Amino acid sequence: MKSIVPRSLSMPRALRTGHVRYRDAAFLTLFAAMRTEWESRLAAEDLIDFEDMLNLSAEHLEAGRWQSPYELVMVDEFQDASRARARLVKALVVGPGRHLFAVGDDWQSINRFAGSDLSVMTQFEQQFGASEMLRLERTFRFPQSIADVSSRFVLKNPAQLTKTVVSASVELPPTIGIVSVDKEEAVASAILYRLKTLRRLVLSGAVPPADGRKLTVLVIGRYRHQSDYVVRSRELEDCLDVRFMTVHASKGAEADYIVIPGMVSGRWGFPSTIPDDPVLRLAMPGAEDFPRAEERRLFYVAMTRARRSVLLVTIDKRESPFLMELIRDFGLTRTNAIGESLESIVCPRCGRAFMMRRNSKRGPFYGCRRYPRCKGVLAAADERAMQGL
Repeated sequence: MKSIVPRSLSMPRALRTGHVRYRDAAFLTLFAAMRTEWESRLAAEDLIDFEDMLNLSAEHLEAGRWQSPYELVMVDEFQDASRARARLVKALVVGPGRHLFAVGDDWQSINRFAGSDLSVMTQFEQQFGASEMLRLERTFRFPQSIADVSSRFVLKNPAQLTKTVVSASVELPPTIGIVSVDKEEAVASAILYRLKTLRRLVLSGAVPPADGRKLTVLVIGRYRHQSDYVVRSRELEDCLDVRFMTVHASKGAEADYIVIPGMVSGRWGFPSTIPDDPVLRLAMPGAEDFPRAEERRLFYVAMTRARRSVLLVTIDKRESPFLMELIRDFGLTRTNAIGESLESIVCPRCGRAFMMRRNSKRGPFYGCRRYPRCKGVLAAADERAMQGL
């Protein structure tokens, strides 16, 4: 088999030179002891672990100790490739007459925590040489309106590969809705009310059924605890199949209707502002330059699970920056839980709050709700222009 050579266990420079929290230093000390013992036992029993499989395989190929008989190597989900996996793939296709066929969607790269490195795909030619890119631009899942909004949203990051998504699905408007409630305790009841409304529309024939099956509803949360927003109701079971998934678990899934609660700002918001753990960062690929790049792709994945419609649920005065961006860029309008329209003009100065109707000696105008922190104003005559009408 092999002789295990322990990898370096020294404390990284970033943690040696700066302030190291007691927790971080204690973890690294504990991990070093565990790592040494793990390597020792592998060596004693002549075994290897998964990372060893990747690295040793690549080493054997690179050293010429094994010649691959394969002329074509095919890799799926290439956007989730790690550097170690990319190294192995490259070693398999070095030499004349060898070809690599990789399939992936960089817009759905959401597993950096598990070691995936998006640059393996977005910088493909730098690593694998000249190539031909075939863009799969037709979708049979979500309608064109969702394709347009989600595509423009994810392409705000210039590092993403560009493509134009064309849908072959039927539009059943409204395809993107926003519900705003006054407090978090009202989120679950607002979702339940909307689902009961959907059921009534299906039974009345106003909403087409799903060809002999129940309509599927997937509530997608950024965090697992948001499953509490799903209230089970037997009243819905005759024509709706309601489930909950986290965004990460929903990748590859789809449903007729998608509900995304938790579209709020803050630590437990979407995008999440919880920083990566300093210790975990040591084992993760480097962060991207574009702010909240992976969170943006996570939101894209959540939206594009929908075959018919997406409903975004937010809390008044805690709106998600992503939500504000959609309202500002696409003229979307919020409603309350029962469907009544709410003022939805995003402040043109700060982009973080809605404008409120105010009065002055010169007449009515709109002022930012964050006043006096933001002094953004808008003449009442400009209201329709700001709403994109």
